[in-house]
Amino acid sequence: MTRSRAFSTLAAAVLAACGVLTPDGPDPDQLLDGTVEGMTASQIRQHFAGDEEFGRRFGVADGLGPIFVATSCEQCHVGDGKGHPSFMLFRFGRETGLSFDPLAELGGPQLQQRAIPGYPPEVVPSSATGVSGFLPPAVTGLGFLDAVDDSTLIALADADDQDGDGISGRLQLHEPNELIEAALGLEARGSPAPAARGTLYDGRYIGRFGKKALTVNLLHQTVGAYQQDMGITSDLLTEDLFNPRAGSRASDDVPDPEVSSSTVANVVFYLKTLRAPSRRDPNDPEVVAGEQLFEAVGCADCHLPTLVTGRSEIDVLDRVEFHPYTDLLLHDMGFELDDGYTEGIALTSEWRTPPLWGIGIQQNFQGGSAFFLHDGRATSLREAIEYHGGEGGASRSAFEALTASDQDRLIRFLESL
Repeated sequence: MTRSRAFSTLAAAVLAACGVLTPDGPDPDQLLDGTVEGMTASQIRQHFAGDEEFGRRFGVADGLGPIFVATSCEQCHVGDGKGHPSFMLFRFGRETGLSFDPLAELGGPQLQQRAIPGYPPEVVPSSATGVSGFLPPAVTGLGFLDAVDDSTLIALADADDQDGDGISGRLQLHEPNELIEAALGLEARGSPAPAARGTLYDGRYIGRFGKKALTVNLLHQTVGAYQQDMGITSDLLTEDLFNPRAGSRASDDVPDPEVSSSTVANVVFYLKTLRAPSRRDPNDPEVVAGEQLFEAVGCADCHLPTLVTGRSEIDVLDRVEFHPYTDLLLHDMGFELDDGYTEGIALTSEWRTPPLWGIGIQQNFQGGSAFFLHDGRATSLREAIEYHGGEGGASRSAFEALTASDQDRLIRFLESL
Protein backbone atom coordinates (compact mmCIF):
# COMPACT_ATOMS: atom_id res chain seq x y z
CA MET A 1 0.00 0.00 0.00
CA THR A 2 1.39 3.40 -0.91
CA ARG A 3 2.01 6.02 1.77
CA SER A 4 -0.66 8.34 0.35
CA ARG A 5 -3.21 5.57 0.10
CA ALA A 6 -2.45 4.47 3.64
CA PHE A 7 -3.01 8.04 4.83
CA SER A 8 -6.29 8.25 2.91
CA THR A 9 -7.46 5.00 4.41
CA LEU A 10 -6.56 6.19 7.91
CA ALA A 11 -8.30 9.55 7.36
CA ALA A 12 -11.45 7.81 6.12
CA ALA A 13 -11.43 5.56 9.16
CA VAL A 14 -11.06 8.52 11.52
CA LEU A 15 -13.89 10.42 9.82
CA ALA A 16 -16.11 7.34 9.93
CA ALA A 17 -15.41 7.02 13.63
CA CYS A 18 -16.23 10.65 14.43
CA GLY A 19 -19.78 9.75 15.35
CA VAL A 20 -18.39 7.40 17.98
CA LEU A 21 -15.46 9.49 19.17
CA THR A 22 -17.30 12.84 19.20
CA PRO A 23 -20.70 13.03 20.89
CA ASP A 24 -23.52 14.92 19.20
CA GLY A 25 -23.86 18.54 20.25
CA PRO A 26 -26.85 19.66 22.32
CA ASP A 27 -30.16 20.14 20.56
CA PRO A 28 -30.42 23.84 19.53
CA ASP A 29 -33.93 23.89 21.02
CA GLN A 30 -32.32 23.30 24.43
CA LEU A 31 -30.00 26.31 24.05
CA LEU A 32 -30.58 30.03 24.34
CA ASP A 33 -27.51 31.51 22.70
CA GLY A 34 -27.24 32.10 18.96
CA THR A 35 -27.66 34.97 16.53
CA VAL A 36 -30.80 36.32 14.97
CA GLU A 37 -30.99 34.85 11.47
CA GLY A 38 -30.29 37.04 8.45
CA MET A 39 -27.49 39.27 9.74
CA THR A 40 -24.73 40.54 7.48
CA ALA A 41 -21.13 39.36 7.80
CA SER A 42 -20.08 42.61 9.50
CA GLN A 43 -22.97 42.35 11.96
CA ILE A 44 -22.00 38.78 12.80
CA ARG A 45 -18.42 39.94 13.46
CA GLN A 46 -19.70 42.66 15.80
CA HIS A 47 -21.99 40.16 17.53
CA PHE A 48 -19.08 37.85 18.28
CA ALA A 49 -16.91 40.76 19.40
CA GLY A 50 -19.65 41.54 21.92
CA ASP A 51 -19.92 37.85 22.82
CA GLU A 52 -16.21 37.82 23.69
CA GLU A 53 -16.61 40.86 25.94
CA PHE A 54 -19.72 39.37 27.54
CA GLY A 55 -17.59 36.41 28.62
CA ARG A 56 -14.57 38.49 29.67
CA ARG A 57 -13.55 37.88 33.27
CA PHE A 58 -12.29 41.02 35.00
CA GLY A 59 -9.56 41.08 37.62
CA VAL A 60 -8.16 43.71 39.95
CA ALA A 61 -5.71 44.87 37.25
CA ASP A 62 -8.67 45.48 34.90
CA GLY A 63 -10.53 47.66 37.39
CA LEU A 64 -12.79 45.05 39.02
CA GLY A 65 -14.59 46.45 42.04
CA PRO A 66 -13.46 47.40 44.56
CA ILE A 67 -16.88 46.02 45.45
CA PHE A 68 -18.82 43.81 43.07
CA VAL A 69 -21.23 40.90 42.62
CA ALA A 70 -19.60 38.99 39.75
CA THR A 71 -16.42 39.13 37.68
CA SER A 72 -18.05 38.81 34.25
CA CYS A 73 -21.43 39.21 32.55
CA GLU A 74 -21.45 35.51 31.76
CA GLN A 75 -20.98 34.56 35.40
CA CYS A 76 -24.50 35.80 36.13
CA HIS A 77 -26.01 34.83 32.74
CA VAL A 78 -24.58 31.36 32.09
CA GLY A 79 -25.41 30.31 28.52
CA ASP A 80 -27.34 33.61 28.25
CA GLY A 81 -29.93 32.09 30.58
CA LYS A 82 -31.51 33.10 33.86
CA GLY A 83 -29.01 33.23 36.71
CA HIS A 84 -28.51 30.88 39.63
CA PRO A 85 -29.31 32.00 43.21
CA SER A 86 -25.59 31.92 44.02
CA PHE A 87 -25.30 35.15 42.02
CA MET A 88 -28.47 36.78 43.34
CA LEU A 89 -28.58 40.56 43.11
CA PHE A 90 -29.86 42.11 46.33
CA ARG A 91 -31.52 45.52 46.36
CA PHE A 92 -32.51 47.42 49.49
CA GLY A 93 -34.00 50.67 50.68
CA ARG A 94 -36.20 52.27 53.32
CA GLU A 95 -39.84 53.26 53.26
CA THR A 96 -40.16 56.72 54.77
CA GLY A 97 -43.96 56.98 54.72
CA LEU A 98 -43.89 59.59 51.97
CA SER A 99 -41.44 58.01 49.55
CA PHE A 100 -38.93 55.22 49.14
CA ASP A 101 -35.34 56.04 50.04
CA PRO A 102 -32.75 53.91 48.14
CA LEU A 103 -30.20 54.62 50.90
CA ALA A 104 -27.53 55.76 48.47
CA GLU A 105 -25.48 57.21 51.33
CA LEU A 106 -25.23 53.66 52.74
CA GLY A 107 -24.32 52.03 49.45
CA GLY A 108 -27.84 51.43 48.14
CA PRO A 109 -29.82 50.47 46.30
CA GLN A 110 -27.75 47.43 45.20
CA LEU A 111 -25.66 45.33 47.53
CA GLN A 112 -22.13 44.48 46.39
CA GLN A 113 -21.38 41.58 48.71
CA ARG A 114 -17.96 40.76 47.25
CA ALA A 115 -14.78 42.87 47.26
CA ILE A 116 -11.21 42.87 46.03
CA PRO A 117 -8.54 41.79 48.57
CA GLY A 118 -8.10 44.24 51.42
CA TYR A 119 -11.36 46.10 50.80
CA PRO A 120 -14.57 45.62 52.87
CA PRO A 121 -17.60 44.15 51.07
CA GLU A 122 -20.99 45.75 51.67
CA VAL A 123 -23.65 44.50 54.06
CA VAL A 124 -27.33 45.42 54.11
CA PRO A 125 -27.72 48.32 56.56
CA SER A 126 -29.95 47.78 59.58
CA SER A 127 -32.06 50.80 58.60
CA ALA A 128 -33.32 49.06 55.41
CA THR A 129 -37.02 48.21 55.58
CA GLY A 130 -37.17 46.43 52.23
CA VAL A 131 -34.70 43.90 50.84
CA SER A 132 -35.34 41.97 47.62
CA GLY A 133 -33.33 39.33 45.81
CA PHE A 134 -33.26 39.53 42.01
CA LEU A 135 -32.13 36.57 39.92
CA PRO A 136 -30.23 37.75 36.81
CA PRO A 137 -32.63 37.40 33.85
CA ALA A 138 -32.07 35.49 30.64
CA VAL A 139 -30.71 37.85 27.99
CA THR A 140 -31.86 36.22 24.76
CA GLY A 141 -34.31 38.04 22.52
CA LEU A 142 -33.75 41.37 24.26
CA GLY A 143 -33.16 43.18 20.99
CA PHE A 144 -36.76 42.56 19.98
CA LEU A 145 -38.04 44.01 23.27
CA ASP A 146 -35.66 46.96 22.92
CA ALA A 147 -37.05 47.69 19.44
CA VAL A 148 -40.71 47.93 20.50
CA ASP A 149 -41.94 51.50 20.13
CA ASP A 150 -42.98 53.46 23.21
CA SER A 151 -46.34 54.06 21.55
CA THR A 152 -47.05 50.32 21.75
CA LEU A 153 -46.45 50.28 25.51
CA ILE A 154 -48.51 53.43 26.00
CA ALA A 155 -51.42 51.83 24.12
CA LEU A 156 -51.17 48.65 26.22
CA ALA A 157 -51.17 50.48 29.56
CA ASP A 158 -54.47 50.60 31.43
CA ALA A 159 -53.55 52.13 34.78
CA ASP A 160 -57.18 52.70 35.83
CA ASP A 161 -58.51 49.38 34.47
CA GLN A 162 -60.89 51.22 32.17
CA ASP A 163 -61.78 47.99 30.37
CA GLY A 164 -62.84 46.41 33.68
CA ASP A 165 -60.89 43.17 33.27
CA GLY A 166 -59.14 43.45 36.64
CA ILE A 167 -55.78 44.05 34.97
CA SER A 168 -54.30 47.52 35.33
CA GLY A 169 -50.87 47.40 33.71
CA ARG A 170 -48.91 50.59 34.33
CA LEU A 171 -45.95 52.19 32.62
CA GLN A 172 -42.82 52.44 34.73
CA LEU A 173 -41.77 56.09 34.57
CA HIS A 174 -38.44 57.67 35.51
CA GLU A 175 -37.55 61.29 36.09
CA PRO A 176 -35.15 62.67 33.47
CA ASN A 177 -31.49 62.50 34.44
CA GLU A 178 -28.17 62.82 32.65
CA LEU A 179 -27.60 59.07 32.33
CA ILE A 180 -31.04 58.27 30.91
CA GLU A 181 -30.92 61.14 28.44
CA ALA A 182 -27.41 60.18 27.30
CA ALA A 183 -28.41 56.54 26.81
CA LEU A 184 -31.51 57.49 24.85
CA GLY A 185 -29.68 60.11 22.82
CA LEU A 186 -26.87 57.76 21.78
CA GLU A 187 -29.32 55.04 20.75
CA ALA A 188 -31.35 57.55 18.71
CA ARG A 189 -28.34 58.37 16.52
CA GLY A 190 -28.66 56.58 13.22
CA SER A 191 -32.11 55.27 14.08
CA PRO A 192 -34.66 55.46 11.24
CA ALA A 193 -37.22 56.55 13.85
CA PRO A 194 -35.30 58.47 16.54
CA ALA A 195 -38.45 59.69 18.27
CA ALA A 196 -40.08 56.25 18.53
CA ARG A 197 -38.26 55.35 21.74
CA GLY A 198 -37.36 57.77 24.49
CA THR A 199 -40.79 59.37 24.68
CA LEU A 200 -41.43 61.83 27.49
CA TYR A 201 -44.71 60.68 29.06
CA ASP A 202 -46.05 62.98 31.77
CA GLY A 203 -42.57 64.49 31.82
CA ARG A 204 -40.83 61.15 32.52
CA TYR A 205 -39.18 58.37 30.54
CA ILE A 206 -40.57 54.85 30.11
CA GLY A 207 -38.64 51.96 31.68
CA ARG A 208 -38.73 48.50 30.12
CA PHE A 209 -35.82 46.31 31.39
CA GLY A 210 -35.29 44.86 34.85
CA LYS A 211 -37.58 43.27 37.43
CA LYS A 212 -39.30 46.60 38.01
CA ALA A 213 -38.37 48.17 34.62
CA LEU A 214 -35.52 50.23 36.04
CA THR A 215 -33.77 50.88 32.73
CA VAL A 216 -35.01 52.51 29.53
CA ASN A 217 -32.98 50.63 26.90
CA LEU A 218 -30.19 48.08 26.52
CA LEU A 219 -27.43 50.70 26.61
CA HIS A 220 -28.77 52.01 29.93
CA GLN A 221 -29.04 48.42 31.19
CA THR A 222 -25.52 47.50 30.07
CA VAL A 223 -23.58 50.41 31.57
CA GLY A 224 -25.56 50.00 34.80
CA ALA A 225 -24.67 46.30 34.96
CA TYR A 226 -20.98 47.01 34.33
CA GLN A 227 -20.88 49.45 37.22
CA GLN A 228 -23.32 47.90 39.70
CA ASP A 229 -22.50 44.23 39.14
CA MET A 230 -18.75 44.35 38.44
CA GLY A 231 -17.59 47.79 39.54
CA ILE A 232 -16.44 48.56 35.98
CA THR A 233 -16.71 52.15 34.77
CA SER A 234 -17.63 53.32 31.27
CA ASP A 235 -18.07 56.60 29.41
CA LEU A 236 -21.61 56.99 30.78
CA LEU A 237 -20.81 55.96 34.36
CA THR A 238 -17.28 57.10 35.09
CA GLU A 239 -17.24 56.79 38.89
CA ASP A 240 -16.19 53.57 40.61
CA LEU A 241 -18.36 52.18 43.34
CA PHE A 242 -17.05 52.49 46.88
CA ASN A 243 -18.16 51.20 50.25
CA PRO A 244 -19.09 54.04 52.63
CA ARG A 245 -17.81 51.86 55.48
CA ALA A 246 -14.30 52.21 54.03
CA GLY A 247 -14.36 55.87 55.10
CA SER A 248 -13.16 57.19 51.76
CA ARG A 249 -14.27 57.54 48.14
CA ALA A 250 -10.96 56.02 47.03
CA SER A 251 -11.57 52.84 45.05
CA ASP A 252 -9.04 51.23 42.70
CA ASP A 253 -5.90 52.36 40.90
CA VAL A 254 -7.14 51.73 37.35
CA PRO A 255 -7.86 54.85 35.25
CA ASP A 256 -11.50 55.45 34.37
CA PRO A 257 -13.35 54.62 32.20
CA GLU A 258 -12.27 50.99 32.54
CA VAL A 259 -14.07 49.82 29.39
CA SER A 260 -14.25 51.80 26.18
CA SER A 261 -17.36 53.06 24.44
CA SER A 262 -16.70 50.60 21.59
CA THR A 263 -16.63 47.71 24.06
CA VAL A 264 -19.97 48.80 25.48
CA ALA A 265 -21.38 49.21 21.95
CA ASN A 266 -20.28 45.68 21.03
CA VAL A 267 -21.92 44.19 24.12
CA VAL A 268 -25.13 46.12 23.45
CA PHE A 269 -25.13 44.88 19.84
CA TYR A 270 -24.53 41.33 21.08
CA LEU A 271 -27.56 41.59 23.37
CA LYS A 272 -29.67 43.10 20.60
CA THR A 273 -28.86 40.32 18.14
CA LEU A 274 -29.24 37.25 20.35
CA ARG A 275 -31.98 35.11 18.85
CA ALA A 276 -35.33 34.63 20.51
CA PRO A 277 -35.70 31.28 22.34
CA SER A 278 -37.02 28.43 20.21
CA ARG A 279 -40.34 26.69 20.83
CA ARG A 280 -40.46 22.93 21.37
CA ASP A 281 -43.34 20.74 20.14
CA PRO A 282 -45.63 23.69 19.34
CA ASN A 283 -47.97 21.43 17.32
CA ASP A 284 -48.30 18.76 19.97
CA PRO A 285 -52.05 18.43 20.71
CA GLU A 286 -51.44 18.71 24.47
CA VAL A 287 -49.38 21.87 23.96
CA VAL A 288 -52.03 23.39 21.69
CA ALA A 289 -54.73 22.62 24.24
CA GLY A 290 -52.55 24.08 26.99
CA GLU A 291 -52.09 27.30 25.03
CA GLN A 292 -55.85 27.67 24.69
CA LEU A 293 -56.22 27.17 28.45
CA PHE A 294 -53.43 29.72 29.09
CA GLU A 295 -55.53 32.31 27.31
CA ALA A 296 -58.84 31.11 28.77
CA VAL A 297 -57.73 31.54 32.40
CA GLY A 298 -56.39 35.02 31.68
CA CYS A 299 -52.61 34.46 31.80
CA ALA A 300 -52.25 36.06 28.38
CA ASP A 301 -53.75 39.33 29.65
CA CYS A 302 -50.34 40.20 31.16
CA HIS A 303 -48.10 37.63 29.45
CA LEU A 304 -49.05 39.01 26.05
CA PRO A 305 -48.10 36.41 23.42
CA THR A 306 -47.29 38.73 20.52
CA LEU A 307 -45.58 42.09 20.06
CA VAL A 308 -44.23 43.87 16.97
CA THR A 309 -41.02 45.85 16.78
CA GLY A 310 -40.87 49.34 15.33
CA ARG A 311 -38.42 50.79 12.84
CA SER A 312 -34.86 49.60 13.50
CA GLU A 313 -31.48 50.29 11.94
CA ILE A 314 -30.83 46.55 12.31
CA ASP A 315 -32.78 45.02 9.41
CA VAL A 316 -33.48 41.70 11.16
CA LEU A 317 -35.21 43.61 13.97
CA ASP A 318 -37.14 46.02 11.76
CA ARG A 319 -40.95 45.75 12.12
CA VAL A 320 -40.88 42.08 13.14
CA GLU A 321 -43.62 40.12 14.89
CA PHE A 322 -42.32 38.08 17.83
CA HIS A 323 -43.68 36.11 20.78
CA PRO A 324 -42.18 37.01 24.18
CA TYR A 325 -45.25 36.56 26.44
CA THR A 326 -44.92 39.93 28.19
CA ASP A 327 -46.48 43.38 27.99
CA LEU A 328 -43.45 45.07 29.66
CA LEU A 329 -45.83 46.77 32.09
CA LEU A 330 -46.00 46.91 35.89
CA HIS A 331 -48.64 44.80 37.62
CA ASP A 332 -49.60 44.53 41.28
CA MET A 333 -48.92 40.90 42.23
CA GLY A 334 -50.27 41.02 45.76
CA PHE A 335 -48.83 40.71 49.26
CA GLU A 336 -47.04 37.39 48.74
CA LEU A 337 -44.70 38.97 46.20
CA ASP A 338 -44.35 42.26 48.08
CA ASP A 339 -40.72 42.47 49.25
CA GLY A 340 -40.99 46.00 50.60
CA TYR A 341 -38.56 47.25 47.94
CA THR A 342 -39.23 49.34 44.87
CA GLU A 343 -37.80 51.40 42.03
CA GLY A 344 -39.18 54.33 40.05
CA ILE A 345 -42.93 54.79 40.51
CA ALA A 346 -43.63 51.07 41.09
CA LEU A 347 -45.38 50.00 44.25
CA THR A 348 -43.47 47.49 46.38
CA SER A 349 -45.92 44.82 45.21
CA GLU A 350 -45.63 45.76 41.51
CA TRP A 351 -43.41 43.89 39.08
CA ARG A 352 -42.79 44.17 35.36
CA THR A 353 -44.29 41.18 33.54
CA PRO A 354 -41.33 38.87 32.80
CA PRO A 355 -41.11 37.33 29.32
CA LEU A 356 -41.95 33.63 29.39
CA TRP A 357 -40.00 32.59 26.30
CA GLY A 358 -37.27 30.15 27.31
CA ILE A 359 -38.97 29.31 30.61
CA GLY A 360 -39.30 25.64 29.64
CA ILE A 361 -35.52 25.14 29.47
CA GLN A 362 -34.23 27.55 32.10
CA GLN A 363 -33.16 24.67 34.35
CA ASN A 364 -30.45 23.92 31.75
CA PHE A 365 -28.70 27.13 32.85
CA GLN A 366 -29.43 26.94 36.57
CA GLY A 367 -27.54 23.78 37.45
CA GLY A 368 -30.31 21.37 36.46
CA SER A 369 -32.98 22.76 38.82
CA ALA A 370 -35.25 25.64 37.86
CA PHE A 371 -35.79 28.66 40.09
CA PHE A 372 -38.83 30.76 39.12
CA LEU A 373 -40.11 34.26 39.96
CA HIS A 374 -37.91 37.28 40.57
CA ASP A 375 -35.98 35.70 43.43
CA GLY A 376 -36.19 31.99 42.63
CA ARG A 377 -38.50 31.22 45.54
CA ALA A 378 -40.63 28.89 43.38
CA THR A 379 -39.02 25.65 42.21
CA SER A 380 -41.84 24.50 39.91
CA LEU A 381 -44.19 26.19 37.47
CA ARG A 382 -47.17 25.19 39.60
CA GLU A 383 -45.62 26.84 42.64
CA ALA A 384 -44.90 29.98 40.60
CA ILE A 385 -48.57 30.17 39.60
CA GLU A 386 -49.60 29.73 43.24
CA TYR A 387 -47.67 32.87 44.20
CA HIS A 388 -49.68 35.00 41.77
CA GLY A 389 -51.91 37.33 43.75
CA GLY A 390 -53.22 40.83 43.17
CA GLU A 391 -53.90 41.25 39.45
CA GLY A 392 -52.81 37.65 38.93
CA GLY A 393 -55.17 36.28 41.58
CA ALA A 394 -58.10 35.65 39.23
CA SER A 395 -55.91 33.67 36.83
CA ARG A 396 -54.50 31.65 39.70
CA SER A 397 -58.00 30.82 40.90
CA ALA A 398 -59.06 29.90 37.37
CA PHE A 399 -56.02 27.62 37.05
CA GLU A 400 -56.81 25.95 40.37
CA ALA A 401 -60.39 25.35 39.19
CA LEU A 402 -59.20 23.39 36.15
CA THR A 403 -59.21 19.62 36.18
CA ALA A 404 -55.87 17.97 36.94
CA SER A 405 -55.55 16.99 33.27
CA ASP A 406 -56.15 20.54 32.06
CA GLN A 407 -53.66 21.90 34.58
CA ASP A 408 -51.11 19.45 33.19
CA ARG A 409 -51.86 20.68 29.66
CA LEU A 410 -51.32 24.31 30.63
CA ILE A 411 -48.02 23.40 32.31
CA ARG A 412 -47.06 21.39 29.22
CA PHE A 413 -47.61 24.54 27.14
CA LEU A 414 -45.36 26.59 29.44
CA GLU A 415 -42.69 23.91 29.17
CA SER A 416 -42.82 24.28 25.37
CA LEU A 417 -41.86 27.95 25.52
